[in-house]
Amino acid sequence: MSKIAFIYPGQGAQKCGMGQDFYENSKVAAELFDRASELLDIDMKALCFEENDRLDLTEYTQAALVTTCLAMTRVVTEKGLKPDVTAGLSLGEYCAVSAAGGMSEEDAIKLVRKRGILMQNTVPAGEGAMAAILGMTGEAIVEVLKGREGVTVANFNCPGQIVITGETKAVEEAAEALKEAGAKRAVMLNVSGPFHSPMMKPAGAELAEVLEKTELRALRIPYVTNVTATYVSDIGETKALLARQVSESVRWQESVERMIAEGVDTFVEIGPGRTLAGFLKKINREVQVYNIGTWEDVDKVVEELPV
Repeated sequence: MSKIAFIYPGQGAQKCGMGQDFYENSKVAAELFDRASELLDIDMKALCFEENDRLDLTEYTQAALVTTCLAMTRVVTEKGLKPDVTAGLSLGEYCAVSAAGGMSEEDAIKLVRKRGILMQNTVPAGEGAMAAILGMTGEAIVEVLKGREGVTVANFNCPGQIVITGETKAVEEAAEALKEAGAKRAVMLNVSGPFHSPMMKPAGAELAEVLEKTELRALRIPYVTNVTATYVSDIGETKALLARQVSESVRWQESVERMIAEGVDTFVEIGPGRTLAGFLKKINREVQVYNIGTWEDVDKVVEELPV
């Protein structure tokens, strides 16, 4: 029996025009964009559909991307496609929790708006950085980073693509050391902070206070958490995990491998772009991967998969 996972991208997947075709073709999708505008006092249509300077700012990106992905999910589930498990990369985990039944779409959108503001403002500009390390194993990178202060692994994305994070100078020096140790490339990322580093712990602490005031609900299906790459079936674990996630490594490769070990053979990436599909090809070529990022994708995927 085939098992399906809905998976959601993280920050960086956003692009101008995302979700516009869903807004124009689906009442349920349009309702969520409009509701998000009311909740946040932000014109979500202008933010997502029109050229602007705000979409790539963390404090706006996170709410825009989660709104878009959840609006797409509304359409997919309305068509009858249901997952057995969900997961999301970093920011995408909020979509995963909501799609698994653990929190309302409205609460997910409000939480990531606050999360984005906290993550953008916790570390002064220029003091933190991130770099993608290509062509080197996670184990080898961890070994090189041993004994180095101010730099850790942010994302274990897939074989050959790991992201490091931390204090700017420490990240730059580590990137050079990793190239000398055999990495094919080390690319400094254009981000506004050292995400998933211990420098983000103050943001996690403040986010924990916001989460405490948020009402979560029993999960209909499990989701996989970035923090430990394990299935979560008890919603009581979720608040602490989401607070920790801001400053701890994203274990995406392990998360995917865990789902495959549990029988998942079909992954549906919901959201703009194909980042996670690319990771999946490097993690395991045996599984089926589908993308739903445009209106045309919906019927194609639903026709191919059992509903």
